[in-house]
Amino acid sequence: MRTIQGVSVSAGIAIGTVRVLAAVDYAVERRLIDDPQAEMDRFRAARDTAVAQLKQLRDNVAAEFGENKAELFDAHRLMLQDPDYAECVEGLIAQDKVNAEFAVKSAAEQFAAMFAAMDSSTMQARAADVKDVSRRVMNVLQGKRDSTAQDGSVQGDAVQNGIVQNGTAQNGESHIIFAEDLAPSETAQLDRAKVLGLVTAKGSANSHTAILARTMGLPAITGIGDAFDPADDGHVAVIDGTSGAVFVDPDEATLTEYRRRKAEAEEHLSLLRKLKGKPTETKSGQRVHLYANISRPSDAAAVLANDAEGIGLFRSEFLYLEREDWPTEEFQFDAYGQVAQEMGDRPVIIRTFDIGADKQVDYFNLSHEDNPALGYRAIRICLTRPEIFKVQLRALLRASAYGNIAIMLPMITSVQEVRDAKRILEEAKSELRGERIDFNESIQIGVMIETPASVIMADELAAEVDFFSIGTNDLTQYTLACDRQNPSLERFADPHSPAVLRMIQMTIEAAHRHGIWCGICGELGADLSLTDTFLRLGIDELSVSPTSVLPLRNVIRNH
Repeated sequence: MRTIQGVSVSAGIAIGTVRVLAAVDYAVERRLIDDPQAEMDRFRAARDTAVAQLKQLRDNVAAEFGENKAELFDAHRLMLQDPDYAECVEGLIAQDKVNAEFAVKSAAEQFAAMFAAMDSSTMQARAADVKDVSRRVMNVLQGKRDSTAQDGSVQGDAVQNGIVQNGTAQNGESHIIFAEDLAPSETAQLDRAKVLGLVTAKGSANSHTAILARTMGLPAITGIGDAFDPADDGHVAVIDGTSGAVFVDPDEATLTEYRRRKAEAEEHLSLLRKLKGKPTETKSGQRVHLYANISRPSDAAAVLANDAEGIGLFRSEFLYLEREDWPTEEFQFDAYGQVAQEMGDRPVIIRTFDIGADKQVDYFNLSHEDNPALGYRAIRICLTRPEIFKVQLRALLRASAYGNIAIMLPMITSVQEVRDAKRILEEAKSELRGERIDFNESIQIGVMIETPASVIMADELAAEVDFFSIGTNDLTQYTLACDRQNPSLERFADPHSPAVLRMIQMTIEAAHRHGIWCGICGELGADLSLTDTFLRLGIDELSVSPTSVLPLRNVIRNH
């Protein structure tokens, strides 16, 4: 067995035979031409044909996956119609007297390099898009037909390997596809009945190819790099789209374990089919909003796949934990905006960074503490280092123009902390207004209730914010005076303790007295043995791991 570690871009398990796609040679001959105008006319005609092909592909994707997923190919059409792109191609033809194919390839390389050099991961991912649309134009110029052609004829890498949706180049067996890379247009044209999963040497979690794989429900792993081996063709493989692991020629123990996990996942999928789109409502009509917790932008796909109604906790500190230097405003805006756009109208509640305690970051230069759980963390860092906090708030506000974002403050113990945070938020808003940058002026602000102090002050806090979310992990720790990082205290740190449950009850009652909603985003929210208790207490929202959404909805609907 050979084990390969890549980057997960679409969750799920696939077990099957590998089909390696040979890389397409996009080499283009550089030819000197005598008539630049005629060559420009060739380019314009090829571009128009490519735009028409993308329109057909867009309609196909919209019919199968919905209008929002088809927007990618609207963006591709706009790329081709961009005056700067056309000017670059035609300028190369006119100045260098080169053929249209070579000019298109050169222009694609220039634009791709420009996108790749940008700080924004979303813009970096556009490098693959500009190469994809340019290859389409080159194919037209070279007389190759697109797989969307009306007569069903097919061309290209994916087509040659028998996996395209329409046309006749198919075989009866399903495969795990291994490739150097896949363009978004190739991925959109894969026959899902013939493809079990995807593994690529190149690519990123933010690419349109990755987003399409998630949309299509295909387990996908990217970034295996030099581990990509064409000799794997025909071998059996297992891919774990959650961990990013690939097992080529798996041993019997690995096969048995992943068959078990796959069966569990299929049972979960059956529950999804049964409950997707159904309200999270008891038989008596009590409505509960069921959201999901995430740590990274790529996790939003699992939220949608499990039919959560929104994101109840985006742990933004992971944007800090996974870097070696401060995440810039642009980097954070890109991450928050990506999630907001992917979630559409569904709420996205983003917790400001909860650094400190068990989440240490070297570049924060935090001093050693004998008891970090009771020390310098979360909101305390934000309020004493406002220059760091404001960078995040500006990014959050800017992203709020692209979706339904709310801001949540962690580790609150007093009303003054909330007022101080809101003051810095107002400063950020004022700056953005002065810069004429759009944001949601009425963005909601909430607090996490995770300290006994915040429970006792819940009435006063409710007058300051739009919602409460109870973090039961820390609330248990601080209520019972048990360090959650100390395994020897596990028997004493009982989250079912009447003291913890009474804290939850007091918080819900205070929220309702002041007309705001109250949810739970800690691990207790997914504890099915407590669902009845939470319903009886009148909880408004539960935010759990994506895979816990459907089992919890099932219990609530049968209550």
